[in-house]
Amino acid sequence: MSEVRLIVLYPYPIDVEQFDKDYEAHLKLLDEKSGPDGLPYTVTRIQAAADGSQAPYYLMFVASFPSMDVLQKVMSTPELQEVAADAVRVSTGGPPVMMIGSEE
Repeated sequence: MSEVRLIVLYPYPIDVEQFDKDYEAHLKLLDEKSGPDGLPYTVTRIQAAADGSQAPYYLMFVASFPSMDVLQKVMSTPELQEVAADAVRVSTGGPPVMMIGSEE
């Protein structure tokens, strides 16, 4: 089975400066709650839509897992449930879009 990824898209926030501060604290919470080995992830700030207009999403978070079973096990822990709830809290432009994908 191929690696799976948890993808979280954050809508453009109401207050960018406040979101950035809150998101920095959110990542610290993730690092704290994901244990000594941590969780491999990337964060991408979206600059613009392809046509140059403001994109509907401000930020994309991607975490990699070796399998769907591992993703489900990790995300079902109380620690990561707390992090998931915090993701919703910091997303002031609307609820974050959470998806699961894999490379082909």
